[in-house]
Amino acid sequence: MSAPTATLYPPEGFGAPKHRHARAAAEANGSLSAQLGLPSGTEIFSADNHISVADDIFYERFPEELKGQAPRIWYEDGAYMVGINGKSWVGGDFGRVLMQYDDMAGAATNNIEARIRELADDGVDKELAFPNAVLALFHYPDRTLRERVFRIYNETMAELQERSNGHFYGVGLINWWDPKGTRSTLEQLKSLGLKTFLLPLNPGKDDDGNIYDYGSSAMDAVWDEIEDAGLPVTHHIGETPPKTPCQHNSVVVGMMINVDSFREQFAKYVFSGILDRHPKLKIGWFEGGIAWVPTALQDAEHLLASYRHMFNHDLQHDVRYYWDNHMSASFMVDPLGLQLIDRIGVERVFWSSDYPHNESTFGYSEKSLATVVDAVGPDDAAKIVSGNIKRFLGI
Repeated sequence: MSAPTATLYPPEGFGAPKHRHARAAAEANGSLSAQLGLPSGTEIFSADNHISVADDIFYERFPEELKGQAPRIWYEDGAYMVGINGKSWVGGDFGRVLMQYDDMAGAATNNIEARIRELADDGVDKELAFPNAVLALFHYPDRTLRERVFRIYNETMAELQERSNGHFYGVGLINWWDPKGTRSTLEQLKSLGLKTFLLPLNPGKDDDGNIYDYGSSAMDAVWDEIEDAGLPVTHHIGETPPKTPCQHNSVVVGMMINVDSFREQFAKYVFSGILDRHPKLKIGWFEGGIAWVPTALQDAEHLLASYRHMFNHDLQHDVRYYWDNHMSASFMVDPLGLQLIDRIGVERVFWSSDYPHNESTFGYSEKSLATVVDAVGPDDAAKIVSGNIKRFLGI
């Protein structure tokens, strides 16, 4: 099992995505899939891409009497902003990062055709797309309006999905704070043809100021609705800012924290009994890589043996069972994870380009995909770059 060569990381760095050049389809001799030696008919499917909202969809679709409370979308300094009353909610490092790619032809919702072409030039046939700046609306203070915002976003993703002719799949947003709202937003998702939804790692506070605890008995009614809907749950990095100031290279310091943000929720799924009480749930962890999985499983097994005598919920299965039967994770470039693939499971991982983010493989996806083929061989690579995410989404 070989690791990627050093040439995957050029000493000068990759540069901003808007300055990168995708592998030109016209210069390729046949499909990238065939060049990589993947089985005939393999469609390269990026399990984690992102899209920015370019149009003022919330203001346009709010009823007239509520337009004054609608979040606004506008373009400023090379990025799509989200905010209200002229104040953006995505400033600072978040805004600076958006400026690295938001003016790419396919980065936003206003040109799905250009997006499909850019991805095709980079060798990617299909994609699952998560939000960008719209994540700032996760904690919009008025919950009724927040749910309205989510529904409008879902409609927009469904419209793009329909126009893409099978190239684009959008990740939806749901109500996680009220079981009735959970049911109705999931029903909307399914009626629109969306295949999954994003659940925040930081769910916020209830009306009494208490932080929502996904593992609590009080949240079981929400999990009941999610399980009954039959749609897989996705979690994504990006919600955990640095806890202390950082004068130099704060963007990367923040990303180092973000890429290690899954452990708390992973532990709740296993130890709080969420998966014991809801055995049909399927969970996907996105953009945090896969190398974290063996250490999380190892630590969970050690802690189970050390603290089981103190539990008020005894596990119905061993730790490994929960990963093997309920969870999967995505990566872009993870040579260590690929070396540990036997401990993770070939069936449990997805490749992604993460277009159009800075850490995306856009511009060198061919090299990234080649490392997967080199590590696991063409048949297992086809699962990682295509089959597994299709199975996860039920397509």
